[in-house]
Amino acid sequence: MQNLDYYSIILFVIATCVTPGPNNVMLMSSGANFGMGRTIRHLAGINIGFPLMLVAVGLGAGAIFRQYPWLQDGLKVIGAVYLLYLAYQIASAPVVDMDDQSGKPLGFAAAALFQWVNPKAWVMAVGAVLAFTSPLGPFSVQVLLIALLFFLFGSPCSLLWVFFGQYLRRFLTRPQCLKAFNITMSLVLLISLIPVLRGLPFPQWGS
Repeated sequence: MQNLDYYSIILFVIATCVTPGPNNVMLMSSGANFGMGRTIRHLAGINIGFPLMLVAVGLGAGAIFRQYPWLQDGLKVIGAVYLLYLAYQIASAPVVDMDDQSGKPLGFAAAALFQWVNPKAWVMAVGAVLAFTSPLGPFSVQVLLIALLFFLFGSPCSLLWVFFGQYLRRFLTRPQCLKAFNITMSLVLLISLIPVLRGLPFPQWGS
């Protein structure tokens, strides 16, 4: 479709998908703790769940949130609480043998649904729809094409973080090293909360 600037969209996709954020931090942590094979469902949940979220936001949910902004604020609060829970889970995860299969990585459905409470995912979805759709063409088709580009070019970016975590496994064979890595990843995940916490409508006390 001539109304879309494909090169600009692809650059936007790569820039937003390859940079650190809750999804990528959790993928790297999962790759380090569980390996590539057991992280595939988590990876697929992100790479399918986010484009579907983008389509939903572009075709209708965005209008609902513009009319009822408190709903989006509510989702931000839920997302912040859930990220705090995930950070705690990562930091407190028991250190076991890396060949042990008893651990449970995030599954497909949980990873896909997480996109709705992921603050970075909201910024990416809303930003892409607002920046790259054009009134000169069919809006719904443009949104679908943008979502497709996120799937095609964003998936390899996410995969890099799993590979990185998988690579780190060889250096995390000692329980103390793996524990330190998990605590570090939980702190990074908490840092990723700063933008969404700044945007929450906290009550103002005093004058």
